[in-house]
Amino acid sequence: MNGTPSPADLLARIKALYYKTSRATIDRDFDTAVDLLKAMPQDERPRATVYMEGLAEMRKEFKRGKGPRRGSE
Repeated sequence: MNGTPSPADLLARIKALYYKTSRATIDRDFDTAVDLLKAMPQDERPRATVYMEGLAEMRKEFKRGKGPRRGSE
């Protein structure tokens, strides 16, 4: 193994960011997720779409002063 994360590892990291992000960390988490997405091969990126769209929506809602719509937590 050459130390380069696999597409599955990158997707897992994006997914983890989606589930752990908060109002305080959304900007940093979104930027990190974009960097991870860019590191994925083009043909693997669609697998991350739902998480990226979710992070983008949370970022918009947090900036408007609302909480995320992930259900009651």
